Parts: sequence; structure tokens; C-alpha cells
Amino acid sequence: MLILVINSGSSSLKYQLRELHDDGTDTDNPVQASGLIERIGVPGSGVSNHTQALDVVARELDEVLDGRRIDAAGHRVVHGGERFKKPELVDPEVIRAIDRLAPLAPLHNPPATEGLRAIRDKWPDMPQVVIFDTSFHQTMPPEAWRYAIPDKWYTEHGIRRYGFHGTSHDLVTGKTAQLLGIDRSEFNGIILHLGNGASATAIRRGKSVDTSMGYTPLAGLVMGTRSGDVDPSIITHLITSHGYDAHQTDRILNHESGLLGLTGHADMRQVLESAQAGHRESRMALDVASYRLAKYIGGYHVAVNGAQAIAFTAGIGEKSAPFRARVLDRLGVLGVRYDHELNMSRSDEPRVISTDDSTVAVVVVPTDEEMAIAQQTFQLVEMSGAWGQGTDAYKVS
Repeated sequence: MLILVINSGSSSLKYQLRELHDDGTDTDNPVQASGLIERIGVPGSGVSNHTQALDVVARELDEVLDGRRIDAAGHRVVHGGERFKKPELVDPEVIRAIDRLAPLAPLHNPPATEGLRAIRDKWPDMPQVVIFDTSFHQTMPPEAWRYAIPDKWYTEHGIRRYGFHGTSHDLVTGKTAQLLGIDRSEFNGIILHLGNGASATAIRRGKSVDTSMGYTPLAGLVMGTRSGDVDPSIITHLITSHGYDAHQTDRILNHESGLLGLTGHADMRQVLESAQAGHRESRMALDVASYRLAKYIGGYHVAVNGAQAIAFTAGIGEKSAPFRARVLDRLGVLGVRYDHELNMSRSDEPRVISTDDSTVAVVVVPTDEEMAIAQQTFQLVEMSGAWGQGTDAYKVS
């Protein structure tokens, strides 16, 4: 069983071809092929749009497939708004609905629908499934997702907290509960997805009840190039008093801020190396980032009525022991204790790094969004009996 996982960015297309058993679990060698096509639409790149990018993918896959057929495709879609609360089998109305949500994610949703149409045209018999970053957070209560803004901004423009990284937060929630021997429906915890993009999610009874990203992925924690939380009046001040325009300000906050803005480095490894070499700005950046994260952890400890675990995941969360230590050292007031040697150890398996006397378990749990998307795709197609459905089921006018 072969599942093609597609992640369409604003100017990139990442793919992975995964092999599953007939029960939907990974084989011993699940990743059959993977690749990344970048600079889509950039003059001189040779790839003008995501349809052409899928042509490149098809050529690369031809060398791997050797006559085998791809059974289904699963797509990561950034924004599902309030319309999509779970993965959906793709049909014409689903594509149109994702198109209608483009104002909420103008850089990401249009490429996603372009990818859906391109696969439909290239492999018309292939069932497709969409998995949304936002859907896991649709369980948040109104007090977590409403902003204190005029009601019509929400009712007319959809402005509210949506949250992102949902596939990862969902997967790691289940893995953490399993690691600790707690039934997911009884699990309360805090999941920290820390990569170039970073978010924290409060989990109560196995479901998201709050998350640090907001209307867009810009809100919340200090990230590689994103600022995280800032006073909104800063933006209006820059525009009205210093000649910035909206697009320029948005670009700076998303692409020139965070660790990059503070240190000149977007990569946490470089920031840590620079700090160890005595670079004052890098030390300050680590203090800012770890302090911001610790504040969120403290708040979410309240939100879940006492966390049973704090889980670190994604690139920084899994691999940066020095940054984990900086964060955990701030949490002693909560009774958090960790083993320094266990924290420094490396493993591809989920592991506990807290000590027995810690009031909250601290774990490091690898995430695998591609695996989660492939398995959710398999499950939905299997449940719907949609294997190998004909062209008409997926044709979009």
C-alpha cells in the first residue's frame, strides 16, 4: 500500500512516498521516496507553479515506483477555518471550500488546492485526503479562541484564534499518554512543538483547549524568523510614524524577526554556539525565547488543571538539550525536576527525562507528521471504501 504525502508551501512542495501494511501500519522501510522542490514561481527556477512541481515529483517517483501504483494521496493544508474539524476525503465541494478559506491563509491554501487539482489531473483514479493544521484545535472553548475585539470582526471576517501544528500536537499527545501509561481521554499535558516554527498546546482529557499560535502562525513563541507575540500598536506606530507599509511590516515580523532578528541567525544551533562563544545578543535571545516559553508553560499548567506531562517535540524540542535545559531550569517553582544526563542523551524513541520526584513528567517525543498524514489518509479512505474510485468522483469544474 503506497501513500503519497504532499505538503504544499507558498513557494515549495515537499513530498514523501510511504509504504504501509494492509492494516495501515508502517512497513519496516516505510519511506520509499522523499523530496523538496523549492523556489516555485521564482523567476529562473524553471518551476512556475505547483502543477509543474507535481510534474517534477511524478518524474522522480517514476524511478521508484517500478510499475507499482500509488494508492492514495494525503495533503497537509494549513488552514481549515471553522469548516473543517477533521480530515476530509476530497471532492469538488471540499476543494471549493478550501479556496474560500484562502483569505485566512493567502500564501498556503491556494497552493494546496493547486496541488489537489494537479494530482486529480495526473492520477484521476487516486483518492485524496486533506488533513488540516487547524482542525485539532477546534476543540478549544470560546474563552480560548475568542479575541476581545468587535464581534463583527469575528462574525464577518472570521478573526479568532485557530492554532496550527495540529497534526504534530495530536500525534505527540497520543504518544505521550501511551509512554506514561495514561489513557488518552484522561491525559492532561503541555505539548511543545519547537522547530523553526514553534507552538505550545494545552491538552485536557486528550484534546486541545488552548494553543499559542493564533489567527496566523505568527503569534505566540519566539521562532526562527517570526516574532511571536508583540503589541499590535507597534505595527500601527511603524506605519503611521515611520513610513512602513503593511506588507513590509508583515514581511519583517514573519521573515526577519525571532532569533534571526535578535542575533542574525535563524538556526537554534548557531545561536547556541554563538552564545557559548560569548556573543551577548545570542545569550539575550536564548533568555527571551526560554522565558517566553516558560511563561506559556506556566499558563497552560493552569489551563489543564495541572499538567501530568510536558512533552518536547520537533527539531529543537527533540534535539536541543541545552535549550530544553534553559526552559526546564525556569520551571522549578512548579516542582519540575529533570535528570541532566538523561536530558543530554540522544534517542529516536520517546523517553522520560524527569526525575522520580518531579511533580510533572518531562518527556521527549519524536514527531512524524508525514507518518501521521499517511496513516490518517489510509484510515479515512479505508473507512469510506474509496480505493480506486473513478475520475468523476474527483473532477472539479
